[in-house]
Amino acid sequence: MGPLADRIRPEKLEDFVGQTHLIGSDKLLYKIIKSGNISNMIFYGPSGTGKTTMANIAAKMCNKRLYKLNATNASVSDVKAIIAEVGAIGSENGILLYLDEIQNFNKKQQQSLLEVIENGSVTLIASTTENPYFYVYNAILSRSSVFEFKPLEKEDVEKALRRGVKILEKETANKIKFEKGALDAIAQTCGGDVRKSLNTLELCVNAAADTPDGIIKITVAMVEQAAAKKAFRHDRDGDSHYDVLSGFQKSIRGSDPDAAVHYLARILQAGDLLSACRRLMVIASEDIGLAYPMAATIVKSCVDSALQLGLPEARIPLAQATLVLATAPKSNSAICAIDAAMSDIEAGDAGEIPYHLKDSHYGGAKKLGHGIDYKYPHNYKNHYVKQDYLPEKLRGKKYYEPCDNKNENAIKKYWEEVKKDD
Repeated sequence: MGPLADRIRPEKLEDFVGQTHLIGSDKLLYKIIKSGNISNMIFYGPSGTGKTTMANIAAKMCNKRLYKLNATNASVSDVKAIIAEVGAIGSENGILLYLDEIQNFNKKQQQSLLEVIENGSVTLIASTTENPYFYVYNAILSRSSVFEFKPLEKEDVEKALRRGVKILEKETANKIKFEKGALDAIAQTCGGDVRKSLNTLELCVNAAADTPDGIIKITVAMVEQAAAKKAFRHDRDGDSHYDVLSGFQKSIRGSDPDAAVHYLARILQAGDLLSACRRLMVIASEDIGLAYPMAATIVKSCVDSALQLGLPEARIPLAQATLVLATAPKSNSAICAIDAAMSDIEAGDAGEIPYHLKDSHYGGAKKLGHGIDYKYPHNYKNHYVKQDYLPEKLRGKKYYEPCDNKNENAIKKYWEEVKKDD
């Protein structure tokens, strides 16, 4: 009997958990697989996020004969053996080759795939945990669509865990019950890796299976031992989970790098990679903002690296991002500006867009008075000319108020000089 992750592997898109950015009903990958017209694709993302499962579903939907290779131990001769099956009995509709860990194939090995994927006799779905634009041969990249798989949200992991519980209850003929926080702890400690979470669940169940009353009880302590890490409590009612995230953001906002790194460590010790990434990205704009605009770019780069690396290595770029934000100058002018503007919109204080700003790129626009008298700023000194932009009922309204920091003081001084004759 194989691992639980293999035993509950979904066979149709409707049972697949997570990756809604790829398989929402209006998304490209969903439509491709549903159509059955599978093209060459590269699935890129961390382990345990559904790449192999998606390839299996795609193979089933397209009615092609599926072959699987792992580039870690496969060779060119293995690829040639599969190519030789083209047109054989059972392969009349073509072959779908799922090549796992394609980054382990060298250039020559990857080139061996080119001819057959180009003529369509073999359709390639390759998966990789590394950035394909660095590790996959350009000729294959140009013939393939790249889809990025992301670590799963805790809620999606819990869906898979509940399916696993049903299978295990049936197999063991026991009822499985969880101590408060135990199921949540499994979902949190896996870092968005469904396979890891299911392995932890199965290990806990096997350890507690010898039960006289037919009830297998899973505790937080068991989860901590099975996952080989302390299960930080992320309760749904917000207790410790949101307290730690709040301490994290407030420490960065308060420019305390030591406290900020402390709270980051607590978040990561729980395996909650996604919450750390999301919070860092919002802090970059909410609390640092225009005082150091490059912070958002730096943080996005660090977050991307963290998601590609996975834990434990992800702690390093996330620590870098945390320290950049904690030691950066601070400004909340961006959040104040947008919140003030949205408050007016919600209150119904919008007003009509001035006629000279309305779209005029169509026949008849001038007859409606649209675009007339608009002044093109680039035709004027300093690329600026005075004209009204806000709706008339909001004329003169100020949403953006520069904070007192080097960057915004420079911005303020520049525009005061440009607009001094207004």
